[in-house]
Amino acid sequence: MEKGKNIDNEKKIGPVKFFAWNLRGVSTGVCLMVMGYLSIYCTNTLGLNIAVVSMLLVVSKVIDAFTDLIAGLLVDKTNTKIGRGRPYELSIIGLWVCTYLLFSVPESWSMTVKYIWVLLMYIFVNAVFFTLLNANVTAYTVRAFKYHEQYVKLSTLGFVVPMVGVAVFNVIFPTLVGRIATSQAGWSRLIGITAIFMTALGLLRFIFVPETNKEITEAEQEKEKVTLKDVGILFKNDKYIFALALVQLVLNFTTNLGVTTYYFTYIVGDISKQSILALVSLVSLPLAFVIPQLLKKTSVVKVIILGNILSITAGVINFIAGSNVVLLSIAGFLGGIGTVPCSMLPMLLIIDCADYNEYIGIQRMEGTLSAVNGFAGKVGAAAATAVTGLLLAAAGFVSSTQGAATMQPGSALWMIRALYSIVPAVLWVITALTMMSYKLEKKMPEIRSTLEERRAQAKSQEV
Repeated sequence: MEKGKNIDNEKKIGPVKFFAWNLRGVSTGVCLMVMGYLSIYCTNTLGLNIAVVSMLLVVSKVIDAFTDLIAGLLVDKTNTKIGRGRPYELSIIGLWVCTYLLFSVPESWSMTVKYIWVLLMYIFVNAVFFTLLNANVTAYTVRAFKYHEQYVKLSTLGFVVPMVGVAVFNVIFPTLVGRIATSQAGWSRLIGITAIFMTALGLLRFIFVPETNKEITEAEQEKEKVTLKDVGILFKNDKYIFALALVQLVLNFTTNLGVTTYYFTYIVGDISKQSILALVSLVSLPLAFVIPQLLKKTSVVKVIILGNILSITAGVINFIAGSNVVLLSIAGFLGGIGTVPCSMLPMLLIIDCADYNEYIGIQRMEGTLSAVNGFAGKVGAAAATAVTGLLLAAAGFVSSTQGAATMQPGSALWMIRALYSIVPAVLWVITALTMMSYKLEKKMPEIRSTLEERRAQAKSQEV
């Protein structure tokens, strides 16, 4: 009885640790939302050509995709006094410094220098700092927490914290953009204030959450150090990670199209109404409390598939909505709910993949598994940037500092609508079909039981 109480106490996370861990998600989530304004900042504030900007961002994201795999291996090879994943949390500082610099391009610079600056800062934000923060997550999680119930809580209830934070940001920020970011200096001031606050929030995880799970560390000590060869062994033996990578690819593609600001500027005719979508997304917050209960009755994969179906429905409604804010809000609500499982739950499946790797006798490779997911996400983001820029340019989009006052041709307006609705819907159909073939989750009870027996046996032999 006493042992059971002790285990129950160990499974409790505690409010300080819980919020410190999840507030980093607010910081990185807000940074991602800020990046959604980069394209319109470049075209409507700096007067840069949309096609050239898109290609520069694609170049950055191609570089970024490859640095993901390097970062994953780097994390897997890291062993410091403060842990394996924890040291990389300090990357949050560089992330926000470079974000501020990205939105602080001096007006006096030539167009060529502006293009170069945007490219370099975007590389630092995505290919360096975001990459390290993505690669360390799973390695940090399994060493800071020990029990599957804790992983579920962090991935579901814990998701509420960044979700609320980002939603509040999305409600406030478009209005601030309309009032403050009316010039280059205004953008710099707005992003600078945001960066200071979000850096402070992002550092709380590093400060308050140490790596304490010795079982994982002891299990790894029985194997040789991770090498580049182990990456090839992982790709050969763990096919399940590629299905998860597709989910991340599509999620990042749809969220990085950067077409929402164009949609509300040119189709709806008022960018400030974009805040309504953020308000609607708040209605989906209770879903984070429902999902843990759903997971007791059904699988993670089935919840993700249900989310895919809702996202498909949202795309269809967006296509017929036009400038109707009511229909756009309904679609925003369904789409918001639909993407929650894809954002919230993949970490549980990545941990399953790491357990599977240990089960079949290869390195756990949490860093590399997270990096593969990050790689897919960056490919999706790069593809989204390329697709948006190139298709809008091909459709005759007119780049101008006049914003909504600029007359866009009908072909450009139709392309904005298609990118906002049809393209995401088709991709979510493909994702749902892929997840229907995912089989690892059914094997996990046997795998976890076997690993527990192995670890207990190894520990008894040490004694």
